[in-house]
Formats: sequence, structure tokens, C-alpha cells
Amino acid sequence: MNFAETTQYLLSLGNEVSSMKLGLVNIRTLLAALGNPQNNYLKIQVAGTNGKGSVCVFLDAICHSAGVQTGLYTSPHLVSITERIKIKGSDIDEDEFARLATTIRETAERLLENRELENRPTFFEQVTAIALVAFAEAKVDLAILETGLGGRLDATTAANAEIAAITPISIDHQEYLGETLAEIAVEKAAIIHESSNVIIGEQNAEAKQIICGRLELFQINASFAADVSTTADNGWLNFRTKTREYRTNGLGLAGRHQIENAKIAILLAETLQKSFTITPENIVNGLENARHPGRLEYQGEFLFDGAHNIAGAKALSEYLDEFVTTPITLIFGAMKGKDISAIAGILFPIADKIILTRPENSRSMTARELSEFLPKGFERDSVFLTNTVAEAIKTAKQTIFHDGVILITGSLYLVGEAKSVIKHNSEFEI
Repeated sequence: MNFAETTQYLLSLGNEVSSMKLGLVNIRTLLAALGNPQNNYLKIQVAGTNGKGSVCVFLDAICHSAGVQTGLYTSPHLVSITERIKIKGSDIDEDEFARLATTIRETAERLLENRELENRPTFFEQVTAIALVAFAEAKVDLAILETGLGGRLDATTAANAEIAAITPISIDHQEYLGETLAEIAVEKAAIIHESSNVIIGEQNAEAKQIICGRLELFQINASFAADVSTTADNGWLNFRTKTREYRTNGLGLAGRHQIENAKIAILLAETLQKSFTITPENIVNGLENARHPGRLEYQGEFLFDGAHNIAGAKALSEYLDEFVTTPITLIFGAMKGKDISAIAGILFPIADKIILTRPENSRSMTARELSEFLPKGFERDSVFLTNTVAEAIKTAKQTIFHDGVILITGSLYLVGEAKSVIKHNSEFEI
């Protein structure tokens, strides 16, 4: 298969979330048939609700500064599926991705034919296998794996990472992980196993109790981000762990919520010092230079942020309150199953104009459905319902206030499609 055929095949397996089959039997069988590539390098797995990707990006930047050869696996992608797999700082080559995807597909089909697999591996399982094989072939020193959903039954957990990190846990994906915070915490804490080195981000009391119970089960002494103190003075941001202080000239990722993600990344980097030469200067350099597209990312008058749950919406709102003083035109799209009432309650009141739209995703809500969550008293002539992302962007460009910002948020799928539309349409040239 060439790259286009590969992408078409993977997408034919179904939507990344709605077609998933949580469980480790399939992915473990597939990896075993591929020679268990994950056993060739050290691994870090990051789970949690918000901040997983940012922690991974911070840590990858730190390792890059230290000369540690990394493989980075994150999801979802924004424009190209190759964004999910970075090898030594660069996206995997399209031809290389296609070659590995063909190998994984052929292996899966053989296993199905021999009845060694009950079900064809899903989109996420196959892409995870592609990443783990790619990292082995590239002879990386370290793989940094962002958990897709949950933890206990997520495909990345089959890699059996030696180091585990859990970012703050909140309510999300209840249809797969459980209705309560405790149930969700159980799923995410399950990435911790008997021999894990563990880093725990700030948690509310209920989630922390669940995680600590898991730690006690295996008699693990974890490091906690809550024990890392921060101070700010004259534009400098300082972090102090139990062993030393790191003085940064700000973080490469915008938003106050990134301070908590940076704490986890620092503790992970200190853990890695047992295996690699990572200096304090490397840690500071990585924190200052990390970049994460689609998360508080500016391009001209556009501001992209994938806030797709309550915690993400709150973090975005806090950033806007502090740093954005010009009028906001909000382009909003979201997936079914999200707490739209709460997310809209946080984000819609900050906008001067609201443009509702529907990304090209089978789980997307329509603009009409989203309009049911408009705040009472909002001027209806300031609300626009559009059928496509391209139409939403065109409407925003035509109606934007002078010196205003066009905020595109509500889903990373929306952000990715919007970035692609803008890139390939000269009408929206930035």
C-alpha cells in the first residue's frame, strides 16, 4: 500500500473512538507476531484526562535537548496521521508509515486467517503497532506513549511501560470509562504495575485515594507533582523539586495549566536521569522550547485550542480572561457524548460572536443541536449556524471585529480540520 491507500484502509476500520474495542488480547497477539518490538527500548506511558499530550511534548523536548533518541506517540492527529509518530523529533516519513502499515495489516490478516485473532485489530491498535515497530527499527532509546483512552484496556498499555505518569483526572468518556470519577480513576491507575516507576499529577481527593490504593497494592513509592513548588519573579518561572531548582524564562506551551504539566515532565526527567545524562540545563531548555500544535496555538488572527471537556474549557477560559482583551469570534464544534451544557456554559459567554459548525466526523453534533446550549439572552443576530468548517471560517472572516481573534475550539477534530481548510484555501490565507 502507498500512503494514500494506507490512510484510506486505516480510516475504513471505523471512527477512532466509536469503533474501538477496549482490551489487550488483540494488541498483545499482534505485537507478539511482530516480535514484541516494544521490548527493545525503555518506555514511559502517560495517562490522565487533560494534559497527557503536553506532558509528553515537554518531556520529548527535554530529551531532545539532552540528546536522548526518542520515539513519541500521541493522538489524535490534526492534519496528517504521521503527526502521531515522531522519531527523534520528526514526524515519521509517509513512505515509511505506509511500509509499516502494510506489514501490520498483512500480519493481522494472517492471524485472522489462522484464527489466532478473533477480531481485526482496530484503527488505534494498528497505529499503535506501527509506532512501536517504527521505534524499534529506528533504535530509539526511549518511547514516550500517550494513552489513547482510559488506561487499563488501552492499546498503549500492552507495551508494559517501565515508567508511568498520571495527569489530573476528571470526568470524560463516561460511556467507556465509567460514570463516576472513582470508576474513571480505576481505569487510568491500572497502567501502574508491580515494577513501575510512578509520577502522579495533582488530583482531587477521590482520584488520589484510588491511585494511592494502587500504589499501596504494589508497595510503590511514587513522586507527586504536588511536592514540586513554583514561584514567579520578574518574568521568570521557578520550579523546585526535592533535589534541585529549575529557573525558566517561561514555558513553551501557553496557559497557567501548563505549569502542572511541566511539574510532571520535570519529575519524569529526573527519573530518567537514572538511565540517561539529562542535565538541569536540558530540562530548562526543553520546558522553554516545547511546542504542541492545536493547544493555545496562534496563527495570525486564529487561536486554536482543542478544549473538549470541562477541565479543558476551564483552562481555556482562564487563559482568555488573562491574556485576550480583543473581541472574540468563537467557532465551536463538538462530538456527541460530551457535556456540552457545561462546556458551553464556560466558553459561550466569553464570545462576542458564536459560529457553530459540524466537523467531518461521524460523532460530530450538528450546529442546530449545539444551538440548544446557547446562553439565555445572547443576541441571536450574533449567532451563526453553519454546515461545514469551511463555511464557519468564511463566516468568521466576514464578520470578525476589528483587531479581534477567531477562536476555534471544542474538539481537536475541529481544530485539525480547520487548520487543513486554512492551509489549502487561499481565501483564508493568514
